Amino acid sequence: MLDAAPRKLVEVKGLRMYFPIYSGLLRRKSGDVKAVDDVSFDILEGETLGLVGESGCGKSTVGRAILRLYDLTSGSVKIADREIGQASPETLRQMRPMMQMVFQDPQASLNPRMTVAAIIGEPLEEHTKLTRTQKNARIFELMDAVGLNRNFANRYPHAFSGGQRQRIGIARALALNPKFIVCDEPIAALDVSIQAQVVNLLEELQDRLGLTYLFISHDLSMVRHIADRVAVMYLGQIAELAPRDVLYARPLHPYTEALLSAVPEPDPSMAGAKGRIILTGDVPSPANPPPGCNFSTRCPKVMAHCRTIEPRLAEVEPGRFVACHLHTNQNAAGPTGGAGVTEHQQQGENA
Repeated sequence: MLDAAPRKLVEVKGLRMYFPIYSGLLRRKSGDVKAVDDVSFDILEGETLGLVGESGCGKSTVGRAILRLYDLTSGSVKIADREIGQASPETLRQMRPMMQMVFQDPQASLNPRMTVAAIIGEPLEEHTKLTRTQKNARIFELMDAVGLNRNFANRYPHAFSGGQRQRIGIARALALNPKFIVCDEPIAALDVSIQAQVVNLLEELQDRLGLTYLFISHDLSMVRHIADRVAVMYLGQIAELAPRDVLYARPLHPYTEALLSAVPEPDPSMAGAKGRIILTGDVPSPANPPPGCNFSTRCPKVMAHCRTIEPRLAEVEPGRFVACHLHTNQNAAGPTGGAGVTEHQQQGENA
């Protein structure tokens, strides 16, 4: 008998997060920062979706918006077939145990005036009716699960290392047996020697508890280790979404190619053969994105119509999605009916 296909746990459609800009003496609205602009993807049960991109591209905003830590500008977010994008505060509170977050900075996300036991036990206080004895038993169980010594339960966060503080944050996230956890750069603030320990802990907990992760990071090597599929973001939009091995072996979007070319190669003999793609120019402002493709101002393969026609994320191979005129039907004919010659190629021919 064939196993049933894994079902979608998280469904994001047309997600937008705009933050208003106020200017002038009367503080009137003069525009919007388009932090997330029309993002759509699904996450299957038990899967880890890696979300990568350079700083400021909107990764963390996507994670926070999915958990409704921000009110959405527009779009739909469903977790376990329940719409949370427009849910009332009371409905949202009832759904909180199902979805949790591990924050980037463990020092900033832990209350310095609360003990470890109080921090881990706070979700139990808010959402359960366990007795004091049951709560203590659950706190010790969670400390064991993340590798913390029970004797440290009455210590304060400042007494712990960065890796231990992150373990406290993970234990707090697990307290209510969630199905879905957003890991917002959980290793970015940690020493390299500790990063692998935390990632291995997350993988072990996923296997044991059947968790589903959205793993946000700019560390492409670590994402390759933990993710099943990878989504690449640029300036508030998803440029490419594909299974991990396929994406790392054969990236389709020029931005993904440039991003992967920057990953250090530990083998010196391979490093020489690997071509580094250096992007020119700066990332445009999310308050004033360029017309057409967001990446057109820096793309080494830009075509004339890239600057006027916005590419849509489309499935170009089974399970592979890319927003680029080079790989979608939108580039079948350029503005003059040609085969879509890049500007750089055209300049070379003219020369």
